[in-house]
This record gives sequence, C-alpha cells and structure tokens, in this order.
Amino acid sequence: MTRKFGQGPFQFLLHPGKAHSPSPSSVLHSFSFFRSSCSLPAFLCAFGNRNFEGRVHALTRANYLASPPLVVIYAFAGTVDIDFDKEPIGTGKDGKSVYFMDIWPSTEEVAEDVQSRVLPNMFKSTYEVITKGNPMWNHISVPFSTMYSWDPNSTYIHEPSYFKNMTIEPPSALGVKDAYCLLNFGDSITTDHILPTRSIHKDSSIVKFLLDCGVERKDFNSHGSRRGNNEVMARGTFANIRLMNKLLNGKVGPKTIHVPTGEKLYVFNAAMRYKNAGHDTIVLAGAEYGSGSSRDWAAKGPILLVELAYFNNGGILPYVIRNLIK
Repeated sequence: MTRKFGQGPFQFLLHPGKAHSPSPSSVLHSFSFFRSSCSLPAFLCAFGNRNFEGRVHALTRANYLASPPLVVIYAFAGTVDIDFDKEPIGTGKDGKSVYFMDIWPSTEEVAEDVQSRVLPNMFKSTYEVITKGNPMWNHISVPFSTMYSWDPNSTYIHEPSYFKNMTIEPPSALGVKDAYCLLNFGDSITTDHILPTRSIHKDSSIVKFLLDCGVERKDFNSHGSRRGNNEVMARGTFANIRLMNKLLNGKVGPKTIHVPTGEKLYVFNAAMRYKNAGHDTIVLAGAEYGSGSSRDWAAKGPILLVELAYFNNGGILPYVIRNLIK
C-alpha cells in the first residue's frame, strides 16, 4: 500500500520503508497518470517554476512561481487549492495530520543553516578555476577577428536579416493600408505567449525548417536554446500552445485564420502568406501585453511578422513596427 502522505497523482510516489524514494515503476505510473489527467477537461494540472501556462510541461494549464520547497509541499498535498493554515498536507507515520507549520523551517533555522553551510571557500574555489573550465572548451579553435565570423551552416547562431542593411539611424515608420488582422488578443498576453522557451512542438512551423537544415528530431532542443537563430525564432513567435486568439472562436493554440481564404494556419505561415501577397498585417492586443519575464525576442519576434500592432493599455496606443523580413 502507498503511504497516505499526499493526495491525487503524487500520492503513490511515497512508499513506506523506502526513505520516501519512489520506485521506477511508480515514477513511470506517475507520468502516465499525469499525461492522461492533463487531457481531461475537468483536471487542471499546475506546476511551480514560472507564471506561464504550459512552460514546465506542454500539458499543464497553470503555473505558479514558487520556491522549490513550496513546490514540494504542494506536491505532497496533491493540489494548489489548499489553505495551509487550516488543512493538513498529509498524514504522518503516527496517523496524525501533518501541517505546513510542522515542517517549514523558521527564519532563524534557515539563517543558522546558511551561516554553517554556505562558506566563502565554496565561492573562492569555484571562481579560481572558472577560467580553466573544460579542456575541450579551452582548445576550441577560435578565429581572430574584431567581428563575429558567422557560420552559415549553424542552426543555433545565424546572421539576422535585419543586420545586413542596418543603418545608423532607425528607419521611419511605414504607412499601413488595407491591413489584415493577423492576431486578435485579449488582455494579459505575456512574453511567454509571444515567444515560448519550451521544447519545440512536433507540429510547429520550426520543424520543417530544422529538418530541411539536416537537424534530426532528437536534436531539435528548445525555442530558448535556439534564440541565436532568427529563422527559428520568427517561426516560434506566437507559437505557444495555450495562445488565446479571438480569430479562432474560442479554440486554443498557436494558429490563426488567414482572412482571405478562411484557412487555419500556423501564425508564421499566415504572416508569410500575407507578406508574399503584398498585404500589410496588424496584431490587436489588450492590457498588459508583453508582461512577464524580460525577453528581447518577445519584442523582436513580432517585428519579423507584422507591420503594425495596436496595444490597448488604458486607451488605444498605436505602435508601428516594420516588417523586416526580406
């Protein structure tokens, strides 16, 4: 029998007599339970890492920023819908309820532990050898140049198109006429909705590009790891699987409607179809657009896709951005 310390999908991770270490079979069972549960409409899975849905795992519909110990305690409880002051997080070996206050250390205990365990020599010894690093890293052949030597075959670092004809003075705003709406958002579209850093989804517009470059699926890595490649990041812009685009009439996902044909396309593919046909595009977004972690690609990505975006932050504020894809 599993020990009744924790609820829901995390309950079976703890076993008596095993120092609370899960068995391989229970871990596999937990992941299987998690994947099946996340697909149920009434089951809302949550993780703690960032305040972005779908960030830790593509199937999670809620994320909350929390300290690692607090994440573990929520896992023991099996839910984030709990009042720690009144509700127990589990049951101890003696059959008594265990509360948050019973296991959470005091400020004095934390300070004492830091003073006794986090010592200056730890940092000194680390930084003394930081320049020596890995011998393989130190022996990499680096060309001597004052300018970066772009490797045209690299799928990680690529010379952006907007570098090639860049001028000292930024270009003036372009006029927008008879534009189509590429995306129509409500409020609270975060930087993670605009440019996710998670793993690359199997149906993403990025997949064909990487396959054409000779990259195997097992080496796709993540959006965040390839942020040095503008071709990848443009295709990843607005590619969050939890994106709420009003043009999709309530359906969630990284797609939009190509207005002239009514086709449902990935955002990048729709943007390129508009561009190739010579049509301007706009994005409509509500309050708090771009809130969240500071990320340069959350700004650069839309610049590669659209001509104009309207951001409603207490009134209509037009913000003109050029389409720089050549």
